[in-house]
Amino acid sequence: MSRHLLSVDSLTRDSVNHLMHVAARMEPIAQRRQVTRVLEGAVLGNLFFEASTRTRVSFHAAFCRLGGSVCDTTGFTFSSMAKGESLYDTSRVMSGYCDAIVMRHPDQGSVAEFAAATHVPVINGGDGPGEHPSQALLDFYTIDKEFARLGRKLAGAHVLLTGDLKYGRTVHSLIKLLSLYDPMRITLVAPPGLEMPDYLIDLVASRGHRVEQRASLADDYRDVDVVYTTRIQKERFTAEMSEGFSLSRDFTVDRAFMDKRCGRDTIVMHPLPRDSRADANDLDVDLNGDPRLAIFRQTDNGIPVRMAIFATLLQVDELIEKDLRPVRWFVPERVGVDDAAL
Repeated sequence: MSRHLLSVDSLTRDSVNHLMHVAARMEPIAQRRQVTRVLEGAVLGNLFFEASTRTRVSFHAAFCRLGGSVCDTTGFTFSSMAKGESLYDTSRVMSGYCDAIVMRHPDQGSVAEFAAATHVPVINGGDGPGEHPSQALLDFYTIDKEFARLGRKLAGAHVLLTGDLKYGRTVHSLIKLLSLYDPMRITLVAPPGLEMPDYLIDLVASRGHRVEQRASLADDYRDVDVVYTTRIQKERFTAEMSEGFSLSRDFTVDRAFMDKRCGRDTIVMHPLPRDSRADANDLDVDLNGDPRLAIFRQTDNGIPVRMAIFATLLQVDELIEKDLRPVRWFVPERVGVDDAAL
């Protein structure tokens, strides 16, 4: 693994496997059964210049659960970038304060530009329509755990990616990460104008995977193992695209679609946030409580995976077992009212 985590392009199959192994070792800490202080004294700079809840808070929580502390900046308004400061200057300044930096920025390539100015580890928390590598890693970790629960193998799996495949940076990173593994079948379903970029399709196909594009979800998907759907990224639309855009129910993942067109054990994933408004045509709330819905198991997996990223980049991944002790505070038996016991 390189000094920074900016793109799935910097990962190999071996480095992903290592992160998955470290993440599994982090589970007792993430599930609040044990405590470690291997990053005691370390400071994380959490720089989010674009809206975020899960990514920002989960990186914050992951660093704290390793014993570190966090400094947050959210939005341009409260940053010196509002005064015209360059990414280079901001990077150099923050590197003098922090031991690791997570950055989200609305412009593709901006996090890489920021990282080029520092030797302090930088993690890409999302750069516009570009990539979101830590999300892909936690998505892969979730798929691996769900497959283990169901007794399935990744090789030969059928994954359906649907929604905004043009601007959805999570699917850009995920399809590249999946392509590192043994050949599988990947089906792409997107509204007109929001299709997966050709260069990503070509990359995945060149690595031996079968890639198929379809026009809607009104087909038979009973052999699909994973349905991964994404929100339409209207904030990235041009004015021309926004004018008159509407999304039909043909692209909605709901109970009717899952019951009629998918299998009993098809896994449903979403990077969140999902648009839960009645007219949104996103991942429907009528699947709440359905055991096939893995979205909250998915978000929970973000903590051990991001802990593994920090531990690996800061080279403390071999010290975890030597620094564990039981928690001393009250921990609920289950996190959410619909969840299985921890």
